[in-house]
Amino acid sequence: MSRELDACQLIERSINKKYRKELWTPFMQAVRRYELIRPGDRIAVCISGGKDSMLMAKLLQELRRHTEVPFELAFLVMDPGYNAENRRKIEENAALLRIPITVFETNVFSVANAASHNPCYLCARMRRGHLYSLAQSMGCNKIALGHHFNDVIETTVMAMFYGAQLQAMLPKLHSDNFEGMELIRPLYCIREDDIIAWARYNGLEFIRCACRFTENAANDTGASKRAEIKALIKSLKKTNPDIEMSIFNSIHAVCLDTMPAWKTGGELHSFLEAYDRP
Repeated sequence: MSRELDACQLIERSINKKYRKELWTPFMQAVRRYELIRPGDRIAVCISGGKDSMLMAKLLQELRRHTEVPFELAFLVMDPGYNAENRRKIEENAALLRIPITVFETNVFSVANAASHNPCYLCARMRRGHLYSLAQSMGCNKIALGHHFNDVIETTVMAMFYGAQLQAMLPKLHSDNFEGMELIRPLYCIREDDIIAWARYNGLEFIRCACRFTENAANDTGASKRAEIKALIKSLKKTNPDIEMSIFNSIHAVCLDTMPAWKTGGELHSFLEAYDRP
C-alpha cells in the first residue's frame, strides 16, 4: 500500500508528472542549452514571492536533489517594503513548498516611490543591486531570476516598438558591477500560461508586484507598454498560433548580413564598413 503524500510532495509530483512536458522539460532544456549551471556553482535563487520565482525555486531544488552535478543553492527573499499581508504570504508559501528562505529587508520601495521619474526602473535596478551584493557576500557566484519565455518575447517586441532597437533578453549574463557574478534565467523556455496552470492546479496563490506605487496610484495595467504588447501578441495568436515561438526563434537566428547597422560591445557598426571589400 503506497504511503499518502503531503501537500509539498503532491506539488513536487505535479512538476515531475502532470506538468513534466510544460515545466520540467523546458526548464532542463534551458539549463543545458545555455549552460546555466556548472559544477561548483553556488546560486542565489532570488524569490520575489510571485508565481515565477517560487516555481523557479522548486525546479532548482528538484534539480539539486536529483542531479549528479555538484552545486549549491541559497534562497533569498528581499523585502523591499512589503506590507504585512504580502510578507506573511511569502513566508507561508515558502514553508508550504519547503523552501528554506533567507529574508533581508531594504528600503527600495520608499526610495523608488519618492522618485519623480520612472520609479519602476529605479526599483528594478535597486533590487538587483541589493541581490547581487548580498549573494556575493554569501559566497554565491550566480543569481537566478524568474524571467520566463513570455518575458523574453515581450521584451524583444517592446524594444523594437518603443526602444527603436532589435534587442533581446539573454538567458545569462555577466554582471558589470559585481566582479565574478553572473545572472541566470532558468525559466527562459517556460511559458507563463503553464506556470499559471500549475499554480491553479495546486491551489497556490502568490503575490503580484506588491509595490506601494501600484497600491496607491490609480494604476491602469492596460495602459502599460508591456500590457499592450501582451494584448497584441494574444491577438496575433488568433491567426498565427506559432507567433510566440517565431519571435523566440528569431532572436536565436539573427542574420547580420541583412542588417544595415548593429551594435556590439557598445560600438555601432555599419554594413558599409565591408560593403566594397572583396
